Amino acid sequence: MASDAPSNVLFVVMDTVRADHLTPYGYARPTTPGLADFAADATVFEAAVAPAPWTLPVHASLFTGLYPSQHRADQENPYLEGATTLAETLSGAGYDTACYSSNAWITPYTHLTDGFDDQDNFFEVMPGDLLSGPLARAWKTMNDNDRLRAIADKLVSLGNVAHEYFAGGEGAASKTPAVIDRTQSFVEDADDWFAFINLMDAHLPYHPPEELAEEFAPGVDPADVCQNSKEYNSGARDIADDEWDAIRGLYDAEIAHIDAQLTRLFDWLKAEGEWDDTMVVVCADHGELHGEHDLYGHEFCLYDPLVNVPLMVKHPALDADRRTDTVELLDLYHTVLDALDVDGGDPAEPGDEAVARDPTRSLLSSDYRAFDAATDPDPGQEAAPSGEYGFVEYSRPVVELKQLEEKAADAGIDIPEESRFYARMRAARRPDAKYVRIDRIEDEAYRLDIDPDETTNRVGDDEAIRETERTLAAFETGVGGAWTSAEAADVTDDAVNEMDDEAQERLRDLGYLE
Repeated sequence: MASDAPSNVLFVVMDTVRADHLTPYGYARPTTPGLADFAADATVFEAAVAPAPWTLPVHASLFTGLYPSQHRADQENPYLEGATTLAETLSGAGYDTACYSSNAWITPYTHLTDGFDDQDNFFEVMPGDLLSGPLARAWKTMNDNDRLRAIADKLVSLGNVAHEYFAGGEGAASKTPAVIDRTQSFVEDADDWFAFINLMDAHLPYHPPEELAEEFAPGVDPADVCQNSKEYNSGARDIADDEWDAIRGLYDAEIAHIDAQLTRLFDWLKAEGEWDDTMVVVCADHGELHGEHDLYGHEFCLYDPLVNVPLMVKHPALDADRRTDTVELLDLYHTVLDALDVDGGDPAEPGDEAVARDPTRSLLSSDYRAFDAATDPDPGQEAAPSGEYGFVEYSRPVVELKQLEEKAADAGIDIPEESRFYARMRAARRPDAKYVRIDRIEDEAYRLDIDPDETTNRVGDDEAIRETERTLAAFETGVGGAWTSAEAADVTDDAVNEMDDEAQERLRDLGYLE
Protein backbone atom coordinates (compact mmCIF):
# COMPACT_ATOMS: atom_id res chain seq x y z
CA MET A 1 0.00 0.00 0.00
CA ALA A 2 0.99 3.68 -0.28
CA SER A 3 3.20 5.13 2.43
CA ASP A 4 0.30 7.28 3.69
CA ALA A 5 -2.03 4.29 4.06
CA PRO A 6 -3.44 3.56 7.53
CA SER A 7 -1.04 1.66 9.77
CA ASN A 8 -3.74 0.24 12.07
CA VAL A 9 -6.73 -2.06 11.59
CA LEU A 10 -9.89 -2.28 13.70
CA PHE A 11 -11.85 -5.40 12.77
CA VAL A 12 -15.38 -5.59 14.23
CA VAL A 13 -17.65 -8.62 14.05
CA MET A 14 -21.24 -8.04 15.10
CA ASP A 15 -22.18 -11.58 16.02
CA THR A 16 -25.52 -12.87 14.64
CA VAL A 17 -26.55 -9.55 13.02
CA ARG A 18 -28.72 -9.62 9.90
CA ALA A 19 -28.00 -7.06 7.20
CA ASP A 20 -31.67 -6.22 6.74
CA HIS A 21 -31.96 -5.02 10.37
CA LEU A 22 -29.35 -2.29 9.87
CA THR A 23 -30.07 1.31 8.86
CA PRO A 24 -27.38 1.35 6.12
CA TYR A 25 -29.15 -1.61 4.50
CA GLY A 26 -32.54 0.10 4.38
CA TYR A 27 -34.13 -1.03 7.64
CA ALA A 28 -36.99 1.27 8.57
CA ARG A 29 -36.38 1.18 12.33
CA PRO A 30 -33.51 3.39 13.58
CA THR A 31 -31.40 0.56 14.97
CA THR A 32 -28.01 1.82 13.81
CA PRO A 33 -27.71 5.60 13.36
CA GLY A 34 -24.02 5.38 14.24
CA LEU A 35 -23.34 2.81 11.54
CA ALA A 36 -25.34 4.94 9.12
CA ASP A 37 -22.87 7.77 9.76
CA PHE A 38 -19.97 5.34 9.41
CA ALA A 39 -21.38 3.99 6.13
CA ALA A 40 -21.38 7.49 4.67
CA ASP A 41 -17.56 7.36 4.75
CA ALA A 42 -17.19 3.65 3.94
CA THR A 43 -17.88 1.16 1.19
CA VAL A 44 -21.07 -0.78 1.88
CA PHE A 45 -21.11 -4.25 0.35
CA GLU A 46 -24.55 -5.69 -0.38
CA ALA A 47 -23.51 -9.17 -1.56
CA ALA A 48 -21.04 -10.28 1.12
CA VAL A 49 -21.05 -14.06 1.64
CA ALA A 50 -20.08 -15.80 4.90
CA PRO A 51 -18.23 -19.12 4.52
CA ALA A 52 -20.53 -20.81 7.07
CA PRO A 53 -23.66 -19.92 9.08
CA TRP A 54 -22.09 -19.98 12.56
CA THR A 55 -19.22 -18.57 14.57
CA LEU A 56 -16.38 -21.09 14.78
CA PRO A 57 -15.81 -21.92 11.10
CA VAL A 58 -16.41 -18.31 10.02
CA HIS A 59 -13.81 -16.91 12.41
CA ALA A 60 -11.38 -19.68 11.51
CA SER A 61 -11.76 -18.62 7.87
CA LEU A 62 -11.31 -14.93 8.74
CA PHE A 63 -8.14 -15.78 10.63
CA THR A 64 -6.60 -18.20 8.09
CA GLY A 65 -7.92 -17.36 4.61
CA LEU A 66 -9.11 -20.97 4.29
CA TYR A 67 -12.56 -22.40 3.59
CA PRO A 68 -14.13 -24.46 6.41
CA SER A 69 -13.39 -27.80 4.73
CA GLN A 70 -9.74 -26.72 4.51
CA HIS A 71 -9.24 -25.58 8.12
CA ARG A 72 -11.71 -28.24 9.42
CA ALA A 73 -12.81 -26.33 12.52
CA ASP A 74 -16.43 -27.21 13.20
CA GLN A 75 -18.54 -28.74 15.96
CA GLU A 76 -17.31 -32.24 15.21
CA ASN A 77 -13.72 -31.00 15.55
CA PRO A 78 -14.00 -27.71 17.45
CA TYR A 79 -10.39 -26.61 17.08
CA LEU A 80 -8.32 -24.65 14.61
CA GLU A 81 -5.26 -26.82 14.08
CA GLY A 82 -2.36 -26.86 11.66
CA ALA A 83 -2.92 -23.37 10.28
CA THR A 84 -1.07 -20.11 10.86
CA THR A 85 -3.43 -17.34 11.94
CA LEU A 86 -3.61 -13.74 10.80
CA ALA A 87 -2.66 -12.63 14.31
CA GLU A 88 0.41 -14.87 14.32
CA THR A 89 1.51 -13.38 11.00
CA LEU A 90 0.90 -9.79 12.06
CA SER A 91 2.54 -10.25 15.46
CA GLY A 92 5.55 -11.73 13.70
CA ALA A 93 5.65 -8.65 11.46
CA GLY A 94 5.86 -6.34 14.48
CA TYR A 95 2.24 -5.29 14.91
CA ASP A 96 0.59 -5.15 18.32
CA THR A 97 -2.43 -7.46 18.23
CA ALA A 98 -5.45 -7.93 20.50
CA CYS A 99 -8.70 -9.91 20.50
CA TYR A 100 -11.61 -9.03 22.80
CA SER A 101 -14.82 -11.00 22.69
CA SER A 102 -17.53 -12.56 24.84
CA ASN A 103 -18.02 -15.44 22.42
CA ALA A 104 -17.37 -18.88 23.90
CA TRP A 105 -15.86 -20.17 20.65
CA ILE A 106 -13.16 -17.48 20.45
CA THR A 107 -10.79 -18.66 23.17
CA PRO A 108 -7.39 -20.33 23.57
CA TYR A 109 -9.36 -23.61 23.84
CA THR A 110 -10.25 -23.49 20.16
CA HIS A 111 -6.93 -21.87 19.15
CA LEU A 112 -8.76 -19.00 17.44
CA THR A 113 -6.84 -16.59 19.65
CA ASP A 114 -3.43 -18.01 18.71
CA GLY A 115 -1.03 -15.17 17.90
CA PHE A 116 -2.85 -12.35 19.67
CA ASP A 117 -0.56 -10.50 22.06
CA ASP A 118 -3.53 -9.82 24.32
CA GLN A 119 -6.93 -11.48 24.51
CA ASP A 120 -9.93 -11.70 26.83
CA ASN A 121 -13.28 -13.40 26.38
CA PHE A 122 -14.85 -11.78 29.48
CA PHE A 123 -16.34 -14.97 30.91
CA GLU A 124 -16.88 -14.58 34.63
CA VAL A 125 -16.54 -18.36 34.94
CA MET A 126 -13.37 -18.47 32.84
CA PRO A 127 -11.38 -15.22 33.15
CA GLY A 128 -8.93 -14.43 30.40
CA ASP A 129 -5.81 -14.63 32.55
CA LEU A 130 -6.76 -18.19 33.52
CA LEU A 131 -7.50 -19.15 29.93
CA SER A 132 -4.11 -17.88 28.81
CA GLY A 133 -2.30 -19.48 31.76
CA PRO A 134 -2.42 -22.83 33.61
CA LEU A 135 -5.85 -23.88 32.37
CA ALA A 136 -4.90 -23.28 28.75
CA ARG A 137 -1.75 -25.39 29.21
CA ALA A 138 -3.81 -28.16 30.82
CA TRP A 139 -6.25 -27.96 27.92
CA LYS A 140 -3.44 -28.38 25.43
CA THR A 141 -2.25 -31.45 27.33
CA MET A 142 -5.72 -32.95 27.00
CA ASN A 143 -5.76 -32.28 23.28
CA ASP A 144 -2.37 -33.86 22.78
CA ASN A 145 -3.52 -37.04 24.49
CA ASP A 146 -5.62 -39.32 22.26
CA ARG A 147 -7.45 -40.86 25.22
CA LEU A 148 -8.51 -37.48 26.59
CA ARG A 149 -9.24 -35.79 23.29
CA ALA A 150 -12.85 -37.01 23.13
CA ILE A 151 -13.55 -35.42 26.49
CA ALA A 152 -11.83 -32.18 25.47
CA ASP A 153 -13.90 -32.08 22.28
CA LYS A 154 -17.11 -32.50 24.25
CA LEU A 155 -16.19 -29.75 26.69
CA VAL A 156 -15.72 -27.27 23.88
CA SER A 157 -18.93 -28.40 22.22
CA LEU A 158 -20.77 -27.99 25.50
CA GLY A 159 -19.35 -24.50 25.64
CA ASN A 160 -22.20 -23.55 23.37
CA VAL A 161 -24.55 -24.15 26.30
CA ALA A 162 -22.52 -21.75 28.42
CA HIS A 163 -22.37 -19.41 25.44
CA GLU A 164 -26.18 -19.15 25.33
CA TYR A 165 -26.58 -19.03 29.11
CA PHE A 166 -24.04 -16.30 29.72
CA ALA A 167 -24.89 -14.34 26.57
CA GLY A 168 -27.89 -12.65 28.16
CA GLY A 169 -28.85 -10.72 31.26
CA GLU A 170 -25.54 -10.09 32.98
CA GLY A 171 -23.89 -11.59 29.91
CA ALA A 172 -23.01 -10.22 26.51
CA ALA A 173 -24.88 -6.93 26.71
CA SER A 174 -23.14 -6.06 29.97
CA LYS A 175 -19.78 -7.19 28.55
CA THR A 176 -19.88 -5.11 25.38
CA PRO A 177 -18.94 -1.87 27.17
CA ALA A 178 -16.03 -3.75 28.75
CA VAL A 179 -14.92 -4.96 25.30
CA ILE A 180 -14.91 -1.34 24.10
CA ASP A 181 -13.08 -0.13 27.20
CA ARG A 182 -10.45 -2.83 26.83
CA THR A 183 -9.97 -1.96 23.15
CA GLN A 184 -9.40 1.67 24.05
CA SER A 185 -6.80 0.71 26.65
CA PHE A 186 -5.03 -1.48 24.12
CA VAL A 187 -4.91 1.29 21.50
CA GLU A 188 -3.57 3.78 24.04
CA ASP A 189 -0.57 1.55 24.72
CA ALA A 190 0.00 0.22 21.18
CA ASP A 191 2.11 1.42 18.30
CA ASP A 192 0.98 0.03 14.93
CA TRP A 193 -1.88 -2.29 15.83
CA PHE A 194 -4.52 -4.83 14.81
CA ALA A 195 -7.53 -5.08 17.11
CA PHE A 196 -10.25 -7.69 16.61
CA ILE A 197 -13.51 -7.50 18.57
CA ASN A 198 -16.62 -9.66 18.53
CA LEU A 199 -19.81 -8.18 20.03
CA MET A 200 -22.36 -10.76 21.16
CA ASP A 201 -25.46 -8.70 22.02
CA ALA A 202 -27.59 -9.91 19.10
CA HIS A 203 -27.06 -13.61 19.89
CA LEU A 204 -29.83 -15.44 21.73
CA PRO A 205 -31.01 -14.96 24.41
CA TYR A 206 -32.02 -11.31 24.08
CA HIS A 207 -31.76 -9.16 27.22
CA PRO A 208 -31.15 -5.61 25.94
CA PRO A 209 -30.56 -2.60 28.19
CA GLU A 210 -33.83 -1.36 29.64
CA GLU A 211 -33.95 1.96 27.82
CA LEU A 212 -33.38 0.32 24.42
CA ALA A 213 -35.87 -2.44 25.17
CA GLU A 214 -38.46 0.22 25.93
CA GLU A 215 -37.73 1.95 22.62
CA PHE A 216 -37.77 -1.11 20.37
CA ALA A 217 -39.88 -3.61 22.33
CA PRO A 218 -42.09 -1.56 24.68
CA GLY A 219 -43.84 -3.64 27.30
CA VAL A 220 -42.04 -6.86 26.33
CA ASP A 221 -40.62 -8.99 29.12
CA PRO A 222 -37.76 -11.13 27.72
CA ALA A 223 -38.84 -13.91 30.09
CA ASP A 224 -42.23 -14.10 28.37
CA VAL A 225 -40.99 -14.90 24.85
CA CYS A 226 -39.27 -17.97 23.43
CA GLN A 227 -35.53 -17.57 23.88
CA ASN A 228 -34.58 -21.15 22.99
CA SER A 229 -34.50 -21.78 19.26
CA LYS A 230 -34.40 -25.57 19.72
CA GLU A 231 -37.80 -25.57 21.38
CA TYR A 232 -39.30 -24.02 18.26
CA ASN A 233 -37.26 -25.92 15.68
CA SER A 234 -38.05 -29.27 17.30
CA GLY A 235 -41.77 -28.58 17.16
CA ALA A 236 -42.05 -28.54 20.96
CA ARG A 237 -43.20 -24.92 21.02
CA ASP A 238 -45.16 -22.70 18.66
CA ILE A 239 -44.60 -18.96 18.25
CA ALA A 240 -47.47 -16.68 17.21
CA ASP A 241 -47.06 -13.58 15.06
CA ASP A 242 -47.24 -11.16 17.99
CA GLU A 243 -44.55 -13.10 19.82
CA TRP A 244 -42.31 -12.99 16.73
CA ASP A 245 -42.83 -9.21 16.70
CA ALA A 246 -41.74 -9.06 20.33
CA ILE A 247 -38.67 -11.24 19.63
CA ARG A 248 -37.66 -9.04 16.70
CA GLY A 249 -38.11 -5.96 18.86
CA LEU A 250 -35.72 -7.33 21.48
CA TYR A 251 -33.29 -8.30 18.71
CA ASP A 252 -33.42 -4.76 17.32
CA ALA A 253 -32.75 -3.36 20.78
CA GLU A 254 -29.66 -5.54 21.08
CA ILE A 255 -28.42 -4.29 17.70
CA ALA A 256 -29.03 -0.72 18.85
CA HIS A 257 -26.83 -1.42 21.87
CA ILE A 258 -24.03 -2.63 19.58
CA ASP A 259 -24.43 0.55 17.53
CA ALA A 260 -24.23 2.82 20.56
CA GLN A 261 -21.07 1.13 21.82
CA LEU A 262 -19.40 1.12 18.42
CA THR A 263 -20.22 4.81 18.07
CA ARG A 264 -18.54 5.40 21.42
CA LEU A 265 -15.42 3.62 20.18
CA PHE A 266 -15.40 5.43 16.84
CA ASP A 267 -15.84 8.83 18.51
CA TRP A 268 -12.98 8.04 20.89
CA LEU A 269 -10.67 7.03 18.03
CA LYS A 270 -11.46 10.33 16.31
CA ALA A 271 -10.82 12.33 19.48
CA GLU A 272 -7.51 10.52 20.01
CA GLY A 273 -6.35 11.22 16.45
CA GLU A 274 -6.37 7.51 15.52
CA TRP A 275 -9.30 7.46 13.11
CA ASP A 276 -7.60 8.60 9.91
CA ASP A 277 -4.73 6.17 10.49
CA THR A 278 -7.05 3.18 10.96
CA MET A 279 -8.75 0.92 8.47
CA VAL A 280 -12.10 -0.12 9.96
CA VAL A 281 -13.92 -3.32 8.98
CA VAL A 282 -17.44 -3.91 10.30
CA CYS A 283 -19.25 -7.13 9.42
CA ALA A 284 -21.35 -9.95 10.85
CA ASP A 285 -20.16 -13.53 11.02
CA HIS A 286 -23.68 -14.74 10.21
CA GLY A 287 -27.28 -13.64 10.60
CA GLU A 288 -30.37 -15.06 12.27
CA LEU A 289 -33.77 -16.46 11.31
CA HIS A 290 -36.93 -15.38 13.12
CA GLY A 291 -39.48 -17.79 11.73
CA GLU A 292 -38.57 -17.56 8.06
CA HIS A 293 -38.69 -21.03 6.49
CA ASP A 294 -40.16 -22.22 9.82
CA LEU A 295 -36.74 -21.92 11.50
CA TYR A 296 -35.38 -19.96 14.45
CA GLY A 297 -31.71 -19.20 15.04
CA HIS A 298 -28.84 -19.93 12.66
CA GLU A 299 -28.77 -23.69 12.28
CA PHE A 300 -29.90 -26.28 9.77
CA CYS A 301 -29.93 -24.17 6.59
CA LEU A 302 -28.03 -21.76 4.32
CA TYR A 303 -30.73 -19.17 3.60
CA ASP A 304 -29.67 -15.62 2.82
CA PRO A 305 -30.61 -14.04 6.19
CA LEU A 306 -27.80 -16.18 7.58
CA VAL A 307 -25.11 -16.10 4.90
CA ASN A 308 -25.61 -12.80 3.02
CA VAL A 309 -24.06 -10.70 5.75
CA PRO A 310 -23.45 -6.98 6.29
CA LEU A 311 -19.97 -5.69 5.45
CA MET A 312 -18.69 -2.11 5.58
CA VAL A 313 -15.05 -1.10 5.13
CA LYS A 314 -13.39 2.30 5.61
CA HIS A 315 -10.05 2.75 3.86
CA PRO A 316 -8.72 5.56 1.63
CA ALA A 317 -8.29 3.10 -1.26
CA LEU A 318 -12.04 2.44 -1.22
CA ASP A 319 -14.69 4.92 -2.33
CA ALA A 320 -17.56 5.89 -0.05
CA ASP A 321 -20.04 3.93 -2.12
CA ARG A 322 -22.30 0.90 -2.33
CA ARG A 323 -21.30 -2.24 -4.19
CA THR A 324 -23.41 -5.17 -5.36
CA ASP A 325 -20.62 -7.49 -6.56
CA THR A 326 -19.83 -10.67 -4.67
CA VAL A 327 -17.45 -10.42 -1.71
CA GLU A 328 -16.47 -13.34 0.51
CA LEU A 329 -15.60 -12.81 4.16
CA LEU A 330 -12.62 -15.02 3.34
CA ASP A 331 -11.28 -12.05 1.36
CA LEU A 332 -10.88 -9.98 4.52
CA TYR A 333 -7.86 -12.05 5.57
CA HIS A 334 -6.02 -10.88 2.44
CA THR A 335 -7.42 -7.35 2.73
CA VAL A 336 -5.93 -6.91 6.21
CA LEU A 337 -2.55 -8.24 5.08
CA ASP A 338 -2.67 -5.86 2.11
CA ALA A 339 -3.67 -2.89 4.26
CA LEU A 340 -0.68 -3.45 6.55
CA ASP A 341 1.68 -4.46 3.70
CA VAL A 342 2.43 -7.90 5.14
CA ASP A 343 2.98 -10.80 2.77
CA GLY A 344 2.16 -13.73 5.05
CA GLY A 345 2.66 -17.32 3.97
CA ASP A 346 5.33 -18.17 6.56
CA PRO A 347 4.22 -20.97 8.93
CA ALA A 348 4.21 -20.06 12.60
CA GLU A 349 4.93 -23.69 13.43
CA PRO A 350 6.62 -26.37 11.31
CA GLY A 351 4.02 -28.11 9.19
CA ASP A 352 1.40 -25.40 9.53
CA GLU A 353 -0.51 -24.26 6.48
CA ALA A 354 0.08 -20.54 6.00
CA VAL A 355 -1.81 -18.62 3.33
CA ALA A 356 0.15 -15.87 1.60
CA ARG A 357 -1.40 -12.54 0.67
CA ASP A 358 -3.23 -12.78 -2.65
CA PRO A 359 -4.02 -9.48 -4.41
CA THR A 360 -6.94 -11.10 -6.23
CA ARG A 361 -8.62 -11.52 -2.84
CA SER A 362 -7.82 -8.08 -1.42
CA LEU A 363 -10.57 -5.46 -1.52
CA LEU A 364 -7.83 -2.84 -1.83
CA SER A 365 -6.30 -4.28 -5.00
CA SER A 366 -7.07 -3.34 -8.60
CA ASP A 367 -6.93 -7.09 -9.32
CA TYR A 368 -9.64 -7.90 -6.79
CA ARG A 369 -11.45 -11.15 -7.67
CA ALA A 370 -9.71 -11.46 -11.03
CA PHE A 371 -9.17 -15.06 -10.00
CA ASP A 372 -7.88 -16.16 -13.38
CA ALA A 373 -4.72 -14.22 -12.43
CA ALA A 374 -4.22 -15.99 -9.07
CA THR A 375 -0.79 -17.62 -8.85
CA ASP A 376 -1.85 -20.38 -6.46
CA PRO A 377 -5.64 -20.62 -6.77
CA ASP A 378 -7.69 -22.00 -3.89
CA PRO A 379 -10.82 -24.14 -4.49
CA GLY A 380 -13.08 -21.09 -4.79
CA GLN A 381 -10.79 -19.37 -7.26
CA GLU A 382 -10.48 -22.51 -9.36
CA ALA A 383 -14.23 -23.13 -9.40
CA ALA A 384 -15.17 -19.55 -10.27
CA PRO A 385 -12.31 -17.72 -12.01
CA SER A 386 -14.66 -14.84 -12.85
CA GLY A 387 -14.95 -14.09 -9.12
CA GLU A 388 -18.72 -13.72 -9.14
CA TYR A 389 -19.44 -16.60 -6.72
CA GLY A 390 -19.17 -17.05 -2.98
CA PHE A 391 -19.13 -20.48 -1.32
CA VAL A 392 -20.65 -21.65 1.95
CA GLU A 393 -20.07 -24.89 3.88
CA TYR A 394 -22.01 -26.35 6.79
CA SER A 395 -21.04 -29.51 8.62
CA ARG A 396 -23.43 -31.26 10.99
CA PRO A 397 -24.17 -29.07 14.08
CA VAL A 398 -23.81 -31.74 16.75
CA VAL A 399 -24.39 -29.48 19.78
CA GLU A 400 -27.57 -27.90 18.46
CA LEU A 401 -28.72 -31.27 17.15
CA LYS A 402 -28.32 -32.90 20.57
CA GLN A 403 -30.32 -30.12 22.20
CA LEU A 404 -32.94 -30.35 19.46
CA GLU A 405 -33.31 -34.09 20.03
CA GLU A 406 -33.74 -33.54 23.76
CA LYS A 407 -36.43 -30.88 23.30
CA ALA A 408 -38.26 -33.10 20.81
CA ALA A 409 -38.06 -36.15 23.08
CA ASP A 410 -39.43 -34.19 26.04
CA ALA A 411 -42.42 -33.23 23.87
CA GLY A 412 -42.92 -36.74 22.52
CA ILE A 413 -41.85 -35.72 19.00
CA ASP A 414 -39.84 -37.94 16.67
CA ILE A 415 -37.44 -36.10 14.35
CA PRO A 416 -36.90 -37.98 11.06
CA GLU A 417 -33.28 -38.78 10.34
CA GLU A 418 -33.86 -37.89 6.70
CA SER A 419 -34.39 -34.22 7.46
CA ARG A 420 -32.44 -31.00 7.25
CA PHE A 421 -31.60 -31.28 10.96
CA TYR A 422 -29.13 -34.10 10.26
CA ALA A 423 -27.88 -32.74 6.94
CA ARG A 424 -24.58 -31.31 5.79
CA MET A 425 -24.78 -28.56 3.18
CA ARG A 426 -22.73 -26.59 0.69
CA ALA A 427 -23.81 -23.61 -1.41
CA ALA A 428 -22.60 -21.50 -4.30
CA ARG A 429 -24.06 -18.00 -4.36
CA ARG A 430 -23.86 -15.18 -6.87
CA PRO A 431 -25.96 -11.99 -6.71
CA ASP A 432 -28.81 -13.42 -8.79
CA ALA A 433 -28.76 -17.14 -7.95
CA LYS A 434 -27.94 -19.71 -5.29
CA TYR A 435 -27.63 -23.50 -5.32
CA VAL A 436 -27.54 -25.52 -2.06
CA ARG A 437 -26.40 -29.15 -2.03
CA ILE A 438 -27.92 -31.06 0.90
CA ASP A 439 -26.99 -34.63 1.77
CA ARG A 440 -30.28 -35.88 3.29
CA ILE A 441 -33.08 -33.97 1.58
CA GLU A 442 -33.72 -32.43 -1.81
CA ASP A 443 -31.26 -29.78 -2.98
CA GLU A 444 -32.46 -26.17 -2.96
CA ALA A 445 -31.95 -23.47 -5.59
CA TYR A 446 -33.25 -19.91 -5.77
CA ARG A 447 -33.28 -17.01 -8.21
CA LEU A 448 -32.35 -14.28 -5.76
CA ASP A 449 -32.99 -11.50 -8.25
CA ILE A 450 -36.70 -12.31 -8.57
CA ASP A 451 -37.23 -14.29 -5.35
CA PRO A 452 -35.05 -12.71 -2.63
CA ASP A 453 -37.04 -14.42 0.14
CA GLU A 454 -36.11 -17.84 -1.31
CA THR A 455 -39.68 -19.15 -1.40
CA THR A 456 -39.61 -21.16 -4.68
CA ASN A 457 -37.17 -24.02 -5.10
CA ARG A 458 -36.02 -23.90 -8.72
CA VAL A 459 -33.61 -26.81 -9.00
CA GLY A 460 -33.02 -27.38 -12.71
CA ASP A 461 -35.35 -24.57 -13.72
CA ASP A 462 -33.15 -22.25 -15.76
CA GLU A 463 -29.61 -21.69 -16.95
CA ALA A 464 -28.61 -19.41 -14.05
CA ILE A 465 -29.48 -22.19 -11.62
CA ARG A 466 -27.77 -24.86 -13.69
CA GLU A 467 -24.62 -22.76 -14.06
CA THR A 468 -24.55 -22.14 -10.30
CA GLU A 469 -24.90 -25.88 -9.64
CA ARG A 470 -22.03 -26.62 -12.02
CA THR A 471 -19.88 -24.06 -10.22
CA LEU A 472 -20.75 -25.63 -6.87
CA ALA A 473 -19.80 -29.04 -8.25
CA ALA A 474 -16.42 -27.65 -9.32
CA PHE A 475 -15.88 -26.22 -5.83
CA GLU A 476 -16.82 -29.56 -4.26
CA THR A 477 -14.25 -31.28 -6.44
CA GLY A 478 -11.63 -28.78 -5.31
CA VAL A 479 -12.26 -29.38 -1.61
CA GLY A 480 -12.33 -33.16 -1.86
CA GLY A 481 -15.69 -34.15 -3.30
CA ALA A 482 -19.36 -33.66 -2.63
CA TRP A 483 -21.09 -34.64 0.59
CA THR A 484 -23.22 -37.27 -1.07
CA SER A 485 -23.50 -39.94 1.64
CA ALA A 486 -25.24 -39.05 4.87
CA GLU A 487 -23.37 -39.72 8.10
CA ALA A 488 -24.79 -41.72 10.98
CA ALA A 489 -27.47 -39.76 12.77
CA ASP A 490 -26.56 -40.70 16.35
CA VAL A 491 -25.32 -37.83 18.51
CA THR A 492 -24.12 -39.00 21.93
CA ASP A 493 -22.80 -37.66 25.21
CA ASP A 494 -20.59 -40.69 25.79
CA ALA A 495 -17.50 -38.63 26.61
CA VAL A 496 -19.28 -36.78 29.41
CA ASN A 497 -21.06 -39.89 30.70
CA GLU A 498 -17.69 -41.59 31.15
CA MET A 499 -16.41 -38.80 33.40
CA ASP A 500 -16.53 -39.25 37.18
CA ASP A 501 -19.06 -37.44 39.37
CA GLU A 502 -16.55 -34.87 40.57
CA ALA A 503 -15.60 -33.87 37.03
CA GLN A 504 -19.25 -33.60 35.99
CA GLU A 505 -20.04 -31.46 39.03
CA ARG A 506 -17.16 -29.14 38.15
CA LEU A 507 -18.62 -28.72 34.66
CA ARG A 508 -21.96 -27.79 36.23
CA ASP A 509 -20.22 -25.19 38.37
CA LEU A 510 -18.70 -23.74 35.21
CA GLY A 511 -22.04 -23.69 33.38
CA TYR A 512 -21.21 -26.37 30.80
CA LEU A 513 -23.82 -28.85 32.03
CA GLU A 514 -27.41 -28.22 33.04
